[in-house]
Amino acid sequence: MFAITNPKIERYMMKLSVEKDPLLLDMERMGHTQDFPIVDRLVGRLLYLLTRLKDPKLVVELGSGFGYSAYWFAKALNRGKIILAEYDQKNIDHAKKTFRQAGLARKAEFHVGDAVGIAKNYKDIDILFIDIDKHQYLRAVRTLLPNLNRNAVIIADNTLWYGRVAGKRRDRETRGIQAFNEYLFRNTDFFTTIVPLRDGVLLAYKV
Repeated sequence: MFAITNPKIERYMMKLSVEKDPLLLDMERMGHTQDFPIVDRLVGRLLYLLTRLKDPKLVVELGSGFGYSAYWFAKALNRGKIILAEYDQKNIDHAKKTFRQAGLARKAEFHVGDAVGIAKNYKDIDILFIDIDKHQYLRAVRTLLPNLNRNAVIIADNTLWYGRVAGKRRDRETRGIQAFNEYLFRNTDFFTTIVPLRDGVLLAYKV
């Protein structure tokens, strides 16, 4: 296991990425102090930028945690809505509270349960964000392909998986990420790349 980005470069980018939103800062502290996996600020800014460029009507997020990445999506939305899907009620309750404090609750729907099962209820998805158990990535994208809108964008976190995808390790999570990456890169219905930011962010555009 190794860092994808040189720590000096990551510290430099963090220094540039000044954040003043107190709710975002609170969520970042919560993630760090509780060792809870969040995409963190550098990926959050990428999600914000992609959302502004895409101007989606519907964003569906698989694996919302306590709402950190969804918050970045919601801040960038113009007329659209984000669907949060998370298995832990406590995390969703925290997300609801934060979104209400920020005045973003009208842009969101909050659901507890199996994220893929929840997402199947939505059609014409413009952005699908995947951040669930890694062995579920491939099942998720295959299941939800019919629900994607024309020119949809798939975004998936942890697709370099601490460098394990390039090694000899063959645990279930690593195999899951490898299979997911290979599936989208080989699928001619998508143009796919991976941004080597933090733990690797896969971007796939439905052509």
